[in-house]
Amino acid sequence: MEFLIGGIAACGAGFFTNPLEVVKTRMQLQGELQARGQHAIHYRNSFHAIKTIVKTDGILAIQSGLVPALWYQLVMNGIRLGSYQTMLNVGITKDKHGNVSFPKSIIAGACAGCMGASIGSPFYMIKTHMQSKAAKEIAVGHQHPHESMLHGLRSVFQSYGFTGLWRGVSAAIPRVMVGSATQLSSFTKSKEYLTKRQIFPVNSWLNTFGATICSAFTVTMCMTPFDVVSTRMYNQGIDKHGNGLHYKNVVDCFVKIFRTEGLWGFYKGWGPSFLRLGPHTVLSLMIWDRLTVFHKNFQMNKVIKS
Repeated sequence: MEFLIGGIAACGAGFFTNPLEVVKTRMQLQGELQARGQHAIHYRNSFHAIKTIVKTDGILAIQSGLVPALWYQLVMNGIRLGSYQTMLNVGITKDKHGNVSFPKSIIAGACAGCMGASIGSPFYMIKTHMQSKAAKEIAVGHQHPHESMLHGLRSVFQSYGFTGLWRGVSAAIPRVMVGSATQLSSFTKSKEYLTKRQIFPVNSWLNTFGATICSAFTVTMCMTPFDVVSTRMYNQGIDKHGNGLHYKNVVDCFVKIFRTEGLWGFYKGWGPSFLRLGPHTVLSLMIWDRLTVFHKNFQMNKVIKS
């Protein structure tokens, strides 16, 4: 049940924030391995990007990759949030006094993220491919010809085998580990702080909401560089031997981005990342927390009645 709650919460958030994920992906690929001022700028900011995508690719294009995106949220966050909640339930994240331990929460969040990212990687890859696909005049990055999620998974499998479905996972694991560690640890600690201060009633949803705001800002700052690298690794074209056309591995990707695009290259798409991660973090953690409370109350009522 803990895993199902986590997956449902993430899907609920993912449906509403997917358009910003499309924008973020395209802005992260814009000017790939080119210095500033030496490439065409199709997407100036989040709002201009949405307008450009709708005008050129059509209104439905802002929900590109929605199906694999929701499957990714269900699988990855179901495992991530479910395993983290399980660790909370057994007290792994608490110190000897029963208080939330920030270091333990970071480790627990990172481990939960690692498991989720590893298993959900094929869906994230196809999602990235489909979200970057655009009309020629506004296309950025390598263009993949997937018509649907199943078509994409089948094409990759037929061309590169089972392991081809996990191409890019080496970039996804540190991305989600950093994001998960910062998101869940900051959320748990912030919620404990607000609850103990009794700024709001103990069981008020406002404690959860305040904690999600703190978590959203923290995770965007820490996760964006890894998110850019992950997008580049997943979306790059590959040769007949299955090797990437631009990047050999995660380290090579970091080095090449820094050399050609500078430090700012790691924060391309920061605006849509925050606009997406903010609502996504708030919605997913709010839904997750409220469903968890509901489930616990339901279980307690069952015990009392029996």
